[in-house]
Amino acid sequence: MSSIKTINPTTNQVEKEFPEMTPEQIETILAKADEAYRTWRTTPLAQRAELLTRVAQILRERKNELAKLFTIEMGKLIGEGIAEIEVCAAIFEYYAQNGAEILADTPIQTKTGSAFLAYEPIGVILSVQPWNFPFYQITRSAAPNIMAGNTIVLKHASNVPQAAETMEKIFKEAGAPQGVYTNLFIPGSKISELVQDPRIKGVSLTGSEPAGADFASAAGKCVKKSTLELGGSDAFIVMPDADLDMAVKTATAGRLWNAGQVCVSPKRIIVQENVARKFIEKAKEIFENTVVGDPLDPATQLAPLSSEKALEDVIKQVEIAIQQGATLVIGGKRIDRPGCFLQPTILTDVKKGMNAYSEEIFGPVLVVYAVKDIEAAIQLANDSDFGLGGTVFGKDTEEAVKVARRIETGMVYINHVTGIAPELPFGGTKHSGYGREQGYYGIREFVNTKLIRITTPDASY
Repeated sequence: MSSIKTINPTTNQVEKEFPEMTPEQIETILAKADEAYRTWRTTPLAQRAELLTRVAQILRERKNELAKLFTIEMGKLIGEGIAEIEVCAAIFEYYAQNGAEILADTPIQTKTGSAFLAYEPIGVILSVQPWNFPFYQITRSAAPNIMAGNTIVLKHASNVPQAAETMEKIFKEAGAPQGVYTNLFIPGSKISELVQDPRIKGVSLTGSEPAGADFASAAGKCVKKSTLELGGSDAFIVMPDADLDMAVKTATAGRLWNAGQVCVSPKRIIVQENVARKFIEKAKEIFENTVVGDPLDPATQLAPLSSEKALEDVIKQVEIAIQQGATLVIGGKRIDRPGCFLQPTILTDVKKGMNAYSEEIFGPVLVVYAVKDIEAAIQLANDSDFGLGGTVFGKDTEEAVKVARRIETGMVYINHVTGIAPELPFGGTKHSGYGREQGYYGIREFVNTKLIRITTPDASY
């Protein structure tokens, strides 16, 4: 039987192992989740809100301890881990405070009689989440769905099992009835089989494009609703009037965030030819002075990648880019120290047809493109199969918004990298997936929007 384990990417040492769950254990979890749904769906919204509020309180009370766990499991900087916990607590609180209003019946104007929409839970939701934000990824699906009256079964990434186990314990400590939120220790190869279980009524995945395609296919065959967030290659367009120093600072900080392992990290920097050299020089200087070290040290600015394989994959992508004609400005090598550390890297002269032009590079690698004007920048930004987030950076916000409207993504931020807030819907288009999490739309994804019409027998319709 295979095991699921924590391998500390700072030391490459195994910290803890968990056995894969047996078919009997999985059956018990699904049965209890389904049984819990029958009661939870009729639990008053105020009581559901109390559970989420208590989860948020526990998260804040234990944020330092939990952030350290993230560092041990996937290498996250301790400060970034604390910030992640704060965001998670805010999301739970957002749905606790606003869920009832969002789920309230919506009246519909009609010529005769009256009508309204009711929003009802649908059942057990299977949530499949990645390792890069161990609690935030869980929270985005768990908070709205539990508030809506659904129950959650989580399949987390196999390299963050302690985070997965800990979130389940937090729900139990907060008073969640058995089966409302449960963790599964199973390999990714068993997900499609799990999707087919008739007790699973909806499925949500954040992960790679191939995984998403398999997941959606399995859900479609069973006529089940799915949402997918499949990564991105966000463009960062620097407008002609932009403060160049601030643009460089924002772009490089965004690319170093979580060691570059962020779906909405600014991966393609698009600047005009007359300032490209200055931008690259300034970015290089920042990368040269980036502090690499123990991610538990608050002074460290660059964490290790999540695993040895993740490091090897990014190095290979950089090497292939150079072989195909890209210019390496800085970095591209493993840092000579224990752990999965990669030098902050800048690539230029990446052309259409090269792998790096179309692939997502999940590490601290900044690709800078020089274009002749804004029209060329927009064309380049949209020349991607991905469509998750993006940035337009400039002083004239009215002009920046005009450009943002033409970017083919689910989100565009002005003068900021694509970010996170409880009230803001998160999601993409094209090969970055479909559906939204967080905000008003996040809680409406896995509910039955039911029409109820009140009229008389002699009505014409």
